[in-house]
Amino acid sequence: MFRPKLLFTSLAAIALGACSPQDPQAVTSSAIAKQVILPTYSRWVEADRALAASALAYCEGKTSLDNARADFLNAQKAWAELQPLLVGPLAEGNRAWQVQFWPDKKNLVGRQVEQLVNGDKPVDKESLGKASVVVRGLSAYEYILFDSKPDVASAEQKARYCPLLVAIAEHQQALAEEILKGWNSTDGMLSQMTKFPNQRYADSHEAIADLLRAQVTALDTLKKKLGAPMGRLSKGIPQPLQAEAWRSHSSLKSLEASLKAAQAVWVGVDNQGLRGLLGKDQAPLAQKIDDAYAAAFKLLDANQQTLGELLADDAGQQKLTQIYDSLNVVHRLHEGELAKALNIQLGFNANDGD
Repeated sequence: MFRPKLLFTSLAAIALGACSPQDPQAVTSSAIAKQVILPTYSRWVEADRALAASALAYCEGKTSLDNARADFLNAQKAWAELQPLLVGPLAEGNRAWQVQFWPDKKNLVGRQVEQLVNGDKPVDKESLGKASVVVRGLSAYEYILFDSKPDVASAEQKARYCPLLVAIAEHQQALAEEILKGWNSTDGMLSQMTKFPNQRYADSHEAIADLLRAQVTALDTLKKKLGAPMGRLSKGIPQPLQAEAWRSHSSLKSLEASLKAAQAVWVGVDNQGLRGLLGKDQAPLAQKIDDAYAAAFKLLDANQQTLGELLADDAGQQKLTQIYDSLNVVHRLHEGELAKALNIQLGFNANDGD
């Protein structure tokens, strides 16, 4: 016998289920993917497209060396912003090494670029794809445009290095486009960070854990990028040539760009970052992390010198120590108290064993 009351009750239950609060971690993972990570990947693609156009224009004599260098710095910044967001394909298969080779302890970049341009085979995108990752990325591009040895402003040297410059820029554009296409594909990272379960994550908590691990690894890497040239790994003797992007004097700018990207994952858009997952009882921790980021940015904003200039005297080294210590506070808060508050076991990070 048909029972309208029973049917109404069942429909009401379904409606209530549809209106029930969503899993906060799923909402956060989706928001970070759509509002923070994807726009950053899109900027990376645009910067690399501009780099490819810039390399051609420079090599054809249609733009200046200063403009070519500015386009490199834009691509370097876009890459720096991605480093705290390395979840998914870019974090796998040594792809990140293809974008930037660091640390370069034995000047492999300079040596291998010279070997390639002095070789008897023509350099193009295809031959570069078979070459070492050392010469495929931004570090090699930087060497060509900024190192004094190539003196790429002269016509003779330009002709020598330009095929490699163009090939690197084309490789970077192709890699960036491939990664972004993968993110947006049917079962790509955007989908995997939005709908659970999936082939990568059993649930939303795993996705949040992956995001935090990427954050912790990136913050630890920032400390290494500062600590290595400061001499923290070499008995206190400064090693300026161990800095990231030292030839273009953009080490600290890159560091700041990476830190801002990490903060974007923490804060999110409309407070839909990792911060929003903390309850009211964890407000003191949220404030502590906010303050740690603010302290680090205050030190970076107050500084007008390059890393090389700061390493040159005691006063500069003292400023660097303050910046390093501020990064350490941000890193330790994420690695310790935030991981505990979110019930995340971090395990080993990509830098362990370095």
